[in-house]
Amino acid sequence: MSPLFRRKSTDLVADATASVAEPESAVPTRKGYTPSKKELGVVTPKRTVQGRRVQDPAPASRKEAYKQLRERQRAERLEASEGMRNGDERYLLARDRGPERSLVRDIVDSRRTAGSYFIAGAVIVLIGSSIAIPAVQLASNLLWAALALAVLIDSILISRRIKKLVRARFPETTQRLGGLYFYGIMRGLTFRRMRVPKPKVDLGASV
Repeated sequence: MSPLFRRKSTDLVADATASVAEPESAVPTRKGYTPSKKELGVVTPKRTVQGRRVQDPAPASRKEAYKQLRERQRAERLEASEGMRNGDERYLLARDRGPERSLVRDIVDSRRTAGSYFIAGAVIVLIGSSIAIPAVQLASNLLWAALALAVLIDSILISRRIKKLVRARFPETTQRLGGLYFYGIMRGLTFRRMRVPKPKVDLGASV
C-alpha cells in the first residue's frame, strides 16, 4: 500500500487545521485587537449622504485657496443672516436671545404701534420746517408734538403689556424688566417689514 494511504487519520486532521489557520496568521491576533475591513481584504464602496457638504478639492494655488475661503465665508454669512431673520437661536444676537425676548417681540408684532409711523412723520416734519411759511412750520411743529405724544402713550401701553405677560409666563425670570421695556419700545419704533428677527405673529393675533 502507498505511504499516502497509510498516514494516520490524526495527521490528516492536523494538516487540514493548519491549512485553514494559515491565512489568518497574516492578521494580527493580539488580545483586544479588531482587524479592519482593509486588513481582511473586504472592499466596501464609499457612502454618500444626500445633502451633506462635500469637501472642496485642495487648492492648486494661493489665489485659488483665497477664492475658496471667500466663498465659504460668504455662504456662512448668508446662512447666519437667514437664520437671524427667521429667529434661529443659534444665529441671534445676544440682545435677541431668550424666551422672554421672543415673547416681547410677539407682543409688539401683534399690534400696530405709533412708533412705526414716527420715522415717516419725522421726515414730513423736517421738510415742513424747512419751508419758510409760518403756517407750514406751525403745522410741522404740531405734527411733531402729536407724534411724540403718541409714541409716549404707546410705549407706556407696550411696557404694561410686557410686564403683565412676562410676570405671568416667566415668574422666575432673571431678565430686567427695564431692559425688556426698552427692547420692546425700540422694536416698536421700527417698520414692521424691517424688523429682525422678522415677525412670527400676524397683526391682531392673540399672544
